[in-house]
Amino acid sequence: SKLRAKFANKFKRVSNMIAKLAKTCTLRFTPDKLNFILSDKLASGGVSLWCELEQEDFFSEFQMEGVSAEHNEIYLELTSENLARALKTAQNARALKIKLTNKHFPCLTVSVELLTVSNSSRIVTHDIPIKVIPRRLWKDLQEPSLPDADVSIYLPVLKTMKSVVEKMKNISNHLVIEANLNGELNLKIETELVCVTTHFKDLGNPPLGKFSCGLHFALDKLIQYTLSFNYVNTH
Repeated sequence: SKLRAKFANKFKRVSNMIAKLAKTCTLRFTPDKLNFILSDKLASGGVSLWCELEQEDFFSEFQMEGVSAEHNEIYLELTSENLARALKTAQNARALKIKLTNKHFPCLTVSVELLTVSNSSRIVTHDIPIKVIPRRLWKDLQEPSLPDADVSIYLPVLKTMKSVVEKMKNISNHLVIEANLNGELNLKIETELVCVTTHFKDLGNPPLGKFSCGLHFALDKLIQYTLSFNYVNTH
């Protein structure tokens, strides 16, 4: 397998989000897409995620060769924080490049071109250890099939939603989310002593769904999600 790419700064935002959600992740490269995959078991409280990036939106240059012409894909497992930490050095980078290398062990090498005070260039290189996932295991890392939604709704500003959820966490460990096709969203907690509901109206609905519904969340997981996705939207 071969990989060489030059990418835009917004790739860093996605990498930072992933690092906040899980210790390890899988990168899937195809000729036109890049996927971040988290596949922890939900039953044990882990996070599962399928994040799909269009190659042309995130990379100014992109070359790859998969395991074969028939299976032109590459699957890599790495420590999420290692990638996020390497990209942090590229705050004002002139160029960011990644390539698949072998330096006594498989690596994803991140090269950061920085401008010095004298306006010359210097290259900072990070070698991130990776595990190349064999093709026989790819079947466990496919896009999950989800049931059709009964209700879809646009969320309020995530910073506002996170603030509400953090306050509710002081009272209860779990949260009920209610939504309907009138653009209304409720965040509700219930204990033996108190019931608190925050109402959001006029949020709007994407063209999906038929009925109102409710979801039950662990509050610490919801805060983790809203914090991470708010970071991507605002940085």
